[in-house]
Amino acid sequence: MRKFRVMLNALQPRIIAIIAFLAVVAGVSMTVGWFGYLSALDQLRQRGQSDLALASDRLTGEFGRYRELAVLMADHPVVAAKAAGDDADVTALLRRITDKTGSLDVLVVARSGIELASASGSGAQNHQRQPYFERALDGALGHYHLLHDRYGQRTFLFAAPIFSPEGPVNGAVIVVVDVDAVEALWRGDRPTVFFTDELGVSFISNRSELVFMVRESSRAIHTASAEFAPDILKPFLEYEALDRRGMQLWSVQGQRYVPRTALHLSLPLPVIQMTGEALLDVAPAKLIARLQAGVTAAICLAFGALLFLATERRRTLAQANVKLESAVHSRTAELSDINEELRHEVVERIATEAQLKKAQSDLVQAGKLSALGQMSAGISHELNQPLMAIRSYAENAETFLERGNVDVAGQNLGRITELARRMGRIIRNLRAFSKQENHGMTDVDLCAVVEAVIEISHSRAQSEGVGLIWSPPEGALMVRGGEVRLQQVVLNLLSNAMDAMTGQDNAKEVEITVERNGTRVDLGVCDSGPGLVEPDRIFDPFYSTKQLTPDGQGHDGMGLGLSISYGLVQSFGGDITGHNRETGGAVFTMTLDAAVVEEDAA
Repeated sequence: MRKFRVMLNALQPRIIAIIAFLAVVAGVSMTVGWFGYLSALDQLRQRGQSDLALASDRLTGEFGRYRELAVLMADHPVVAAKAAGDDADVTALLRRITDKTGSLDVLVVARSGIELASASGSGAQNHQRQPYFERALDGALGHYHLLHDRYGQRTFLFAAPIFSPEGPVNGAVIVVVDVDAVEALWRGDRPTVFFTDELGVSFISNRSELVFMVRESSRAIHTASAEFAPDILKPFLEYEALDRRGMQLWSVQGQRYVPRTALHLSLPLPVIQMTGEALLDVAPAKLIARLQAGVTAAICLAFGALLFLATERRRTLAQANVKLESAVHSRTAELSDINEELRHEVVERIATEAQLKKAQSDLVQAGKLSALGQMSAGISHELNQPLMAIRSYAENAETFLERGNVDVAGQNLGRITELARRMGRIIRNLRAFSKQENHGMTDVDLCAVVEAVIEISHSRAQSEGVGLIWSPPEGALMVRGGEVRLQQVVLNLLSNAMDAMTGQDNAKEVEITVERNGTRVDLGVCDSGPGLVEPDRIFDPFYSTKQLTPDGQGHDGMGLGLSISYGLVQSFGGDITGHNRETGGAVFTMTLDAAVVEEDAA
């Protein structure tokens, strides 16, 4: 029990804060909903005013056709003659006009108020002292609305004066309009619209249940009863009016087709002496207000939940931080020792990496020296032959000089000079090949590299009966790379090709090709040997298919030549591949980036 009280005391501030926050959220949501409701009502009022004006214009437009009809018929010569006392029969004319215009009836009335003719042909009626007829006798256009006894329905009357040639009014043309026919065009439309006269009687509406409703005023009811039959008048809507920022809201009761809560709008129509009124359903405005209040509450609750979670998380983290600090202090010493060990290990790894790079560089140099060792016999022969020739030409030149044959002696000296140049070129290529290349990539003439390798390997090829096929292209083909390293790759490919053909009886040939393909240059080395046993493994380190040495102690090669060559070509941004030819033998293709020379840049 004590533990529960302690927990309750700890949670009490949080519970109070949550209740206070919920109260604030409720207040903010209600405020947002209220202002949203007023804003939606204002928009509804603007839209309703447009709808009411449109309905009023449509009604006055319909009545305007009949008003103009009355004016036109008053100017008709036959009608004017009838009003002046002529016995002409105008009934046929009036019926034809009635049928074409859709009016209920057209009457010709004498100045005395007696009907002279009508389209319906019904009995004569005296219109004397009627407001619409009296106005027509005054020379103006009269109009009136009533529940006509003759037709038994609501009618709207337009009376136009018929003037005599001398000027006085001889009578009037009365056009009777069927109000039901006008209402039929827009009955049931939204919003609810009705038109009331000066007596407060709803005479026209798009809701039939609102017709002949009269306002609550006793004076209005008494006056309306004098104009209309008391049994057709109905009490007006039961409603309670509320004002919302200048907007009148009606809470209507007992009506099925009228909104329970509606925004009331009115528009005076002096042309027909009526007032247009509209009742707009405010349910959409309430829905918008509820949605706005709900969204506001949801946002506030979500923000509050996130804030509460963040606060709780911060509290939890603070408690965990205390525990972590003690653990950190205990682990600091251990981590310091581990960091010291890691520093020593990093130093050792850096030293190991440096040793590895030096070993790789030494291995490349060893491969070159190994290749030079394999070619030593041929190189000795290549150098010994010019030396013997130089000696022979020198002795002959001495003899020819003693005999006084200077021309022949000069020719021998020229041959000695050419042989010395040849020996210097061979030694220069060997020195360049054997030294380590320290500078990076440059523009290298690939054709010159091939020719230098061929000159180094010429003596071995000649001694082993290998035919070297080399057709250099016109001009230089410049590529990106290192001259010495490229010589090593080409020499390795050429040496492997000659090694592969060792001991075979058929013709031994190695063809070297160089061609440019766009921004790349391809160098191909093709041999006529037995081909590759496992083409997928040829670039693996220490993989070799060479035969054992005569002493049986090992292979002729270490299996590193192609692997080193592959790494060198990759360092130049190029590629090297090897595969068997369909006609026999193997082909190695080295692809390098072409150098951008001045012709390409132009």
